Amino acid sequence: MKRVGIVGSREYTNRRKIKEFVFKLKEQFGDKVEIVSGGQKLGADGLAKKFALEFDMKYVEFPPRHYTYNQHCILDESHYGKRYFPKNFFDRNKQIVEYSDYIVAFMNKGEYTKGTLNTIETAEKLQKKVLILN
Repeated sequence: MKRVGIVGSREYTNRRKIKEFVFKLKEQFGDKVEIVSGGQKLGADGLAKKFALEFDMKYVEFPPRHYTYNQHCILDESHYGKRYFPKNFFDRNKQIVEYSDYIVAFMNKGEYTKGTLNTIETAEKLQKKVLILN
């Protein structure tokens, strides 16, 4: 099973690029690929989720602790519904990286968001393969 973490800016709107990328994964690996996301509704996370589910692919997510548990959460329900702390987002980024075999970051040209950069840096520290797409 290949686990591909798809992350990126909430402002990333190139639906076609993410759709084509996710579709190619489906074509290449079939049922042997799982899409991993951070559970954001907007941007790269939301689009990754939309297309993974649309293509009937395996999909899991790691929302921050202060979010509500949902059917796609890989962690136990007791992990969610906690108090908000900005650190929750960075903890979630690390969880995505640790769980995934590869990280694909979708970022608009010239855009560098703290969360996406944190995920990339964490992946590099853990020697995970990273692909950055605009």
